[in-house]
Amino acid sequence: MTIKISFVYFDLGGVVELDFSGTNKWAQLKKELGISADKDREFEDFWNKYEAEVNIGRDVETLIPLIKEKFGSKFPDNYSFLIDGFVNRFEVNKSIWPVIDKIHQKCRIGLLTNMYPHMFEAIKNRGILPNVTWDVIIDSSVVGIQKPDPRIFELGEQRAGAKGKKILFVENTPSHVHAAKDFGWQTFLYDSAHPKDSSNRLSTLF
Repeated sequence: MTIKISFVYFDLGGVVELDFSGTNKWAQLKKELGISADKDREFEDFWNKYEAEVNIGRDVETLIPLIKEKFGSKFPDNYSFLIDGFVNRFEVNKSIWPVIDKIHQKCRIGLLTNMYPHMFEAIKNRGILPNVTWDVIIDSSVVGIQKPDPRIFELGEQRAGAKGKKILFVENTPSHVHAAKDFGWQTFLYDSAHPKDSSNRLSTLF
């Protein structure tokens, strides 16, 4: 496969760094919150509703009192949902670091990612990101638009100065891959459960 592109966007969680994708970390977090099996479906519905708000700017910490009230969860003093619940569970994905460097030698690169407010800074502070200078960063919590809304891909084109097939999107969520493909971008579905294999496959495209 020959890719004629001028810009590559990467998803952050599950691609550039390893988050909950392809792991049982979400189940571990729910267990810590005391979510019982009979409340699991209710909690999932609750989370899906509010995460949509968090991805476009709501502070995730504001969900703590709601979870306490609705599910009777207990949180340690000074608990941070952002840091203790999520970012401290993220891991480095060193297999993709040389691939990003290789791609950046050939074209411009950026992040296009759904994130919670202040999450990107917290991830950087953990030191689990490659030492690269991103040409563009589109953070859903900053721009107020989240994948798979087509408007975020439109914004991606504007900021990249490229359109359609000239953009490759490396993403680990199938629905987001499909949305980018429908928008006219080239796509690469990254398998977060097998990052080394996925990074090798991505490298061979360049």
